[in-house]
Amino acid sequence: MASPAQRIASFDELYQAIRALPPGLTGEILEPGVIRTMGRPGGAHRLGARAILRSLGGDDAWEGGSGWWFEQEAEIRFLHDRLAVPDLSAWKLDAAQALPPAFVLENPITARPDWCCELLSESTKKSDRELKVPLYARAGVEWIWLVDPEAHSVEVIHAGGGSAETVDTIVGVVRRPIPPFSSVVDTSRWWVSAA
Repeated sequence: MASPAQRIASFDELYQAIRALPPGLTGEILEPGVIRTMGRPGGAHRLGARAILRSLGGDDAWEGGSGWWFEQEAEIRFLHDRLAVPDLSAWKLDAAQALPPAFVLENPITARPDWCCELLSESTKKSDRELKVPLYARAGVEWIWLVDPEAHSVEVIHAGGGSAETVDTIVGVVRRPIPPFSSVVDTSRWWVSAA
């Protein structure tokens, strides 16, 4: 006699379990029925994310820039009941859109971002590459950055039709726009080493 199929927990059940996690833990649903947890990012990771956001200020509509709304560590619900918490994410805004856009009041956000950025660490780089990049591409996120603070590099990925392709790799310090943004960024402050 065959054993009954194991029931996979629903998104709502998993999300309630994530909300019940102890302070300092973040949960994601990157695979059916599975919660992945991670601790809060370390200092170099947080400073790197802050430096990236500050360098993109010319594109940040909230800061008087042109056309983008940025979020840091926002919960985003993707296709097929997946929940991810990108280190950074952004949505392209049209000129008539109100600030802040209404979707930022949702938790989790259900509007698909146009850009997601993951800062790689030893504990997350495998899932960032193998689970998050394909998830973002399938969901229609057009641009993905994988920032490696150890290697001082940025892998710029363009996704179209569900597949993802690296279109640029930046190493070290540069002063130029990085797609999809028009701001000239200076990566010199992105590479913060632990003292």
